[in-house]
Amino acid sequence: MVSRPHGGRLVKKLLASRTRERVLEELHEYPRVDINERAAVDLENLAHGVYSPLTGFLGSDELESVLYRMRLPNDVPWTIPIILDIGKRGEFGEGDAVLLYHNNQPLARMYIDEIYEFDKQKFAEKVFGTRSVDHPGVAETYRMGSLLLGGEIELINEMPNPFDRYILRPVETRVLFKERGWESIVAFQTRNVPHLGHEYIQKYALMFVDGLFVNPVIGKKKSGDYRDDVILIAYKVLFEHYFPKEAAVLAAVRYEMRYAGPREAVHHAIMRKNFGCTHFIVGRDHAGVGNYYRPYEAQEIFNKFPDLGITPMFFWEFFYCRKCRAIVNERICPHPEDDRERFSGTRIRKMLMSGKRPPDVFLRPEVYRVVTEFENPFVS
Repeated sequence: MVSRPHGGRLVKKLLASRTRERVLEELHEYPRVDINERAAVDLENLAHGVYSPLTGFLGSDELESVLYRMRLPNDVPWTIPIILDIGKRGEFGEGDAVLLYHNNQPLARMYIDEIYEFDKQKFAEKVFGTRSVDHPGVAETYRMGSLLLGGEIELINEMPNPFDRYILRPVETRVLFKERGWESIVAFQTRNVPHLGHEYIQKYALMFVDGLFVNPVIGKKKSGDYRDDVILIAYKVLFEHYFPKEAAVLAAVRYEMRYAGPREAVHHAIMRKNFGCTHFIVGRDHAGVGNYYRPYEAQEIFNKFPDLGITPMFFWEFFYCRKCRAIVNERICPHPEDDRERFSGTRIRKMLMSGKRPPDVFLRPEVYRVVTEFENPFVS
């Protein structure tokens, strides 16, 4: 059967239509708080249960517990702090209800339980394992406001989404999986166009479960990452030509990458557990950036969470061996490095940026055509 939601209950924090209309009529009665895009995306994930069991942004006790124990105060595993920062105190206080705005649009009502300060250096060290500003997550942390708001939220509106046709919410995927009769579902998280190494892992995992859920991340990414539209169209083409329709589902999730390596790997697993998945693929350097994490550190961290409620599926790095004439890994291939073609996402991107075509053992021809149809397929 599909997995139980994390913490036992799927959160839904959307205002009923009549309440929403009343709140919108009374906008002037609520203090206004402007938020950035990351917080706006987190709002949606809180409201639609992607971050179950969270019902709002973390308070100080919850943040402390997540940073130092990687668990909520009630001992439920949680590794990435979901927090809301502001630059300075406004005309509101603890106990007040405020409206959260993004791009001049009211998105949610929030009940402020707490306004508190946080130590950015300690936050960076615990979440990212470094204080270096060269790490994009650390740099983003240092740009945050010095105060945090903790409290529950209720969604009023959502940001415009050009990829809405690709979006499925946890309540929808759970119904879909049940309709298909899937009792075991493996999820694959990605922020790249698919190469054959990805495809091989996905299909290998699919041999052991009923269904595959490929869940690309759309949203703000670092420079050099693939654009959202490129990723989605490339996967759509791959699914049309190379995946059995009855055994695989493609749906996107709006989420801003933290590049927090091991901690974020667990967070990604929790998100897919809330979608109903029973298994989660964790590959080499999952959610990593640069050389901040060991190649398989994102797999090792799962040993700390025997109660996670979703089964990680670990894979060694796959490559194409010219002698084996197959996609293999070091456990089954005896041949030297000279015979191996590594599926390096960085190498593939560099080849595409320089106008070179990657070998067919790297990218399907259909995927290559999708990428090259874009004048610039990468985030600037």
